[in-house]
Amino acid sequence: MERWKETQLNQLAGAKEFDNAYQISLNFIKNLGFKFCAFSTTSKAPTTSITAFMRNNFPLDWNTLYEQNKFDVIDPVAAHCAQSMLPILWSEDAFAKTPWIWQAMQEQKLQHGWSQSIHDEENDLCSVLSLARSHCEVTAYEMYENLGFTVFISRHLHALAAMALPRKAPAPSIPHLSAREIEVLKLSADGKTAYEISRILNLSERTVNFHVHRSIEKLGVCNKISAVIKATRVGVI
Repeated sequence: MERWKETQLNQLAGAKEFDNAYQISLNFIKNLGFKFCAFSTTSKAPTTSITAFMRNNFPLDWNTLYEQNKFDVIDPVAAHCAQSMLPILWSEDAFAKTPWIWQAMQEQKLQHGWSQSIHDEENDLCSVLSLARSHCEVTAYEMYENLGFTVFISRHLHALAAMALPRKAPAPSIPHLSAREIEVLKLSADGKTAYEISRILNLSERTVNFHVHRSIEKLGVCNKISAVIKATRVGVI
């Protein structure tokens, strides 16, 4: 490894503050031959679109255009990174379904680049690192030649971003239902009455109702329908 790479990567490994680490990463990426660098960390939770961190030195006009036109919703590179950790080269083919974004990138001197992501299932986060320049096409060989360095950068920046976020609340405990209570709820979910369930399971109707009431108590709801709904939501049935 060239000496400057080793020196800067050691500096990055020792960086404990996100902004400091990003600046070291930007310098390293510039030495690789790229003018622009972007890093973002977003929540993967379906009910939120919180941006935890976003740093880039892209042209201001591009950032404004991207935000105002909500390109993040239709950006094929963003969609790829949300689904895969394989790197993706920016190309006209990649933006075939959104040519207006590709055209805008050319106008903003963001012609050549690639993106890669880190998926953190434990914290429901996705981080994306992007490199870009206005000159010289990026070949697949160049991308994979530098991939080890950029993965190291991505992981370190992601770790610092994740540390700054609130810890995910522990998942609510799932009530323990007996095998018979689960059977009764499953049949109730199928629309069976207490009488019909008693015939199917060879139980008395009173016993069936007992299991229903025990399930209602354990699930903390007020009736049989609510018990079926909650049991379904928490994965019991």
